[in-house]
Amino acid sequence: MAIVRLSGDGVEAIGERLVGNLPPPREARYRKFRGSDGAPIDEGLVLYFPAPGSFTGEPVLELHGHGGSVVVDMLVAAAVAGGARLAEPGEFSKRAFLNGRLDLAQAEAIADLIAAGSEQAARAALRSLNGEFSERVHALGEALVEARLYVEAAIDFPEEEIDFLSDAALAMRLDDCAQRFTDLEAAIHRGRRLRDGYQVVLVGRPNAGKSSLMNRLSGEETAIVTEIAGTTRDVLRETLNLGGLAIELVDTAGLRDDPDRVEAEGIRRAREALANADACLWVQDASRPAPVGETLPNAAELTIVRNKIDLTGEAAGQIACDPVTIAVSAATGSGIDALRKRLAALAGSGDFGEGSFTARRRHQEALGRAAEHFARGRDALAAAAAGEILAEELRLAHGALAEITGEFTPDDLLGRIFSEFCIGK
Repeated sequence: MAIVRLSGDGVEAIGERLVGNLPPPREARYRKFRGSDGAPIDEGLVLYFPAPGSFTGEPVLELHGHGGSVVVDMLVAAAVAGGARLAEPGEFSKRAFLNGRLDLAQAEAIADLIAAGSEQAARAALRSLNGEFSERVHALGEALVEARLYVEAAIDFPEEEIDFLSDAALAMRLDDCAQRFTDLEAAIHRGRRLRDGYQVVLVGRPNAGKSSLMNRLSGEETAIVTEIAGTTRDVLRETLNLGGLAIELVDTAGLRDDPDRVEAEGIRRAREALANADACLWVQDASRPAPVGETLPNAAELTIVRNKIDLTGEAAGQIACDPVTIAVSAATGSGIDALRKRLAALAGSGDFGEGSFTARRRHQEALGRAAEHFARGRDALAAAAAGEILAEELRLAHGALAEITGEFTPDDLLGRIFSEFCIGK
C-alpha cells in the first residue's frame, strides 16, 4: 500500500479532480483515483481532514492506494497537474510547527522516532513527541520568568524598607532554578545517548585481537581477522543493542610507532575516533600485555580487556577494579558476558526509565547557554547585589532556553533542522 498526502490551501479542489466528491471529515471512503485527463489510475481509500483539525493544521487529503512506484508517480503527477507541488524534506512537520500544532522539540521527535535504533529510543522519542520534554523546558522557563519578575519588582520599588534582593524568597527561587538546570542537563545528556547511541572505541597494539573481539561482541564477521599485525587499516563500526540501548563499537588500527603510510592514516583515524569516544576498551594480548599508551579524553571511561586468555590459562571475568580490567578470550567467548555487562553499565542502560526522552546536540547547546547566563546573573547578585544584571541575564537565559521549543528560533536554523527529515514527514 502507498499513501499520497496533500496539505495546504486548494486541497479540496485538487481532491475533487482526483477522486470526485470528498468523503465526510475523518471518515474513510472508497474512491477511484483519476488522472488530469479523467483516465483511471488506481482505487482505494480517501481520508479528508479539514483545517485546523489535521496534523499540519491545514486541509489535508490522504489517498491510500495499492502502491507500486509507477502508480504512485502517476498519482503524484496528477496532483501536481492540478496545482500541487512536491513537498520538501520535513515540510509536513515544519507546517505543523509553524501552525502551532507542534513545538520544535516535538517536531524533531518525529524524525527521532523514525530513526530510533532501539526500543528504548523509540519509546523516548514518543514521549518527546507527546510533549514531556517540552513540559520540562517550559517549567524551567516559568521558574526563570518568576525569578526575573521578582527581581524587577525589587528594582522598581527601591524605597521599600525590605531589601528584596537579599530576601530568602529570592534565594529559594534561584536555588530552585539551579536545581532544575542540573536535572534537565542530566536528562538531556541521557536523551542524547538514547538518540545518538553510546560510542565505544577499541584501541590497543597491533594483533591484540581487537577485530576478533569486535566480531565476537557483535556476532558479525565485520572485521577481517588474520595473524598478521596491522590488518585493520581503517575505522570499522558495528552497533550492539544492550538493554535496549544502541552501543556503537568502533574497531581501529593498532597503535604503533613505525607504521607504513597506509597504516599511519588508519592510526590517525583511530586517535580521532578515540577523541570522540564515550568509552574506551584498551585491548591487550594477555600473553604480552602492553600498558595504556594513549591519552584518553576526560569523559571517556577506560576498561582494560586482557584478550587471548585461552593461551595463558587465566580465569575469565573481571579481575581488577581500578581501572576495571576484564579477562576474555575472543576466540572461545570466555569472559564475553562479563564484558557485555560492563558495556551495559557504562552506557547506563538501566538509567533510561519511563521519564526518559530523546534530545539533540542543539538542545544541549541551548541549555548550556541558558545555564551560563543564569550563573553569571547569580554571581553578579552575590558579588555586588547587581539586580539589574541578574534581571538581564535571566531574560537572556529564558531566550536561550526558548530556542529548544522554537519560541525564538532563527529561520536558517529551522531550514537546517527540517532538511534532515525524509520526504513526506
